Amino acid sequence: MEIKVSALTKIFRSPSGEEVRALKEVDLTIPANRIFTLLGPSGCGKTTLLRCIVGLEVPDSGEIAIGDTVVWSKKQRIFIPPNKRGIGMVFQTYAIWPHMTVFDNVAYPLQVRRLPREEIRRRVRETLKFVKLEGLENRPATALSGGQQQRVALARALVSEPKVILFDEPLSNLDAKLREETRRELRRFLTELRITAVYVTHDRLEALTLSDLVAVMREGVVVEVGTPLDIYFRPKHKFVADFIGKANFIEGTVESTSEDLIRVVTPMGPIACRRAEGLTPGQRVTVCVRPEAIAIDRPGDTSGGTNTFRGRVVSLLFVGENYEGEVAVGKTILAIKTNPAFPIGEGEEVSVYIDPAQCHILME
Repeated sequence: MEIKVSALTKIFRSPSGEEVRALKEVDLTIPANRIFTLLGPSGCGKTTLLRCIVGLEVPDSGEIAIGDTVVWSKKQRIFIPPNKRGIGMVFQTYAIWPHMTVFDNVAYPLQVRRLPREEIRRRVRETLKFVKLEGLENRPATALSGGQQQRVALARALVSEPKVILFDEPLSNLDAKLREETRRELRRFLTELRITAVYVTHDRLEALTLSDLVAVMREGVVVEVGTPLDIYFRPKHKFVADFIGKANFIEGTVESTSEDLIRVVTPMGPIACRRAEGLTPGQRVTVCVRPEAIAIDRPGDTSGGTNTFRGRVVSLLFVGENYEGEVAVGKTILAIKTNPAFPIGEGEEVSVYIDPAQCHILME
């Protein structure tokens, strides 16, 4: 079910009267049956937006519609309470009851609605089977691992068969390995369910691996929306490119354009980039290059080679699957990633090649 947010503003006021605008005229359409992630640094407004959608926060202006139903509107004076919005919610802290069994935790929303006992048993059994917790119905919730407790929280959100399910940083309390495993499971669950899911995180890896679409937020505003591939490789804004992952930003001036490439003059020399619309010679631009797009080789003759430069290794750090380091090309320092199987050391002269197809021009 589609969620539409229109001109949404939320202001928090301190006892002293100071105002903080957590959301600023936010317009956002979340398509039905997709995994949509709100990504951004702490304090950007992503959790406030989520809480407004579920009804735990009341905005100051704007409108929220879930499907064809307006659930909040300042102008129309509409407020539908959270328990009537058809939304499931999974919190960062799991919020499972330690004195209850797994079955009772999951059954609780149905018991509140006074569904028939056999209907409750059937739906809880089916939901626990779906999240791979069958056979654990009678186990105390506190006897489960962190990952299993997270799946109990997911099962409790799903058992009511909601139209929409919202996640507020649900994996942040898990260790790195368990977080990776749970991400994979969660992606599978949500893809199979074909349900509208809105996921809040500040972790870019979670956003890239889980999502169909990502909205990057900053200071109460949605800066950019796109697929994980677009957000990572073809961002429109420097903030998005920088937040989503390590990047090199090279300032320059457009020298010429052709059908396929744009030539940009930079302090490290001319760089050929993939074509972008609306650029003219003489225009100042920023070239964005991810470290993995830079190939390092033994020094050779670089004369006439497109996007091939001489450089010197400034630093190297072994991080397991690769080296992360820096190479100086003239006065420009480039962040790189390179295979540990290719032996280079700090201070060595190298040949640097940048794939033009992975040179992206930022318009803003």
